[in-house]
Amino acid sequence: MSDQEHDTYDEEEFGKSKSQLKREMQALQDLGKHMLDLSDDQLATLPISDTLRAAIVESRRIRQNEAKRRHLQYIGKVIRQEDDLDAIQRAIDAFDAGSEEHTRRHHLAERWRDRMVAEGDSAVGEFIGYCPDADIQHLRNLARNARKDLEKQKNTGQARKLFRYIRERIDDVEATD
Repeated sequence: MSDQEHDTYDEEEFGKSKSQLKREMQALQDLGKHMLDLSDDQLATLPISDTLRAAIVESRRIRQNEAKRRHLQYIGKVIRQEDDLDAIQRAIDAFDAGSEEHTRRHHLAERWRDRMVAEGDSAVGEFIGYCPDADIQHLRNLARNARKDLEKQKNTGQARKLFRYIRERIDDVEATD
């Protein structure tokens, strides 16, 4: 029996190897490190337990290297007990400017903005169906102001304001999914 077959046989019969468990714990600690880098507003949107949130906040206060390392191990242990690691990873990826999720949401917001400027209230109504928590009056106002800028061929930043508002609403909706 080859080494590779032997490893596969061991994993099937006895569960995960010690090395595999270490790699998984390291991955969870890396996820915890990403969480430590998030702002308080971003952290508040993550679908995590209060225990994990408190551990992350506590970790930000620790200054000694060894204490940080031990606390990061604790965070990894707490993350292991979370219900939906995939949802947490997707939410963190949405904050990472280079991630596919970030890019997807960015393009989605651009498409909605372009539609609202071109189509007006009908596109705003459809967006309200997609993001029911959005303020329809504010959205109509932003779309109207962006349309006026386009018609007058001026750039007073109204399209950017509309984009930001749309992007925030999309992030809110998709963070709860």
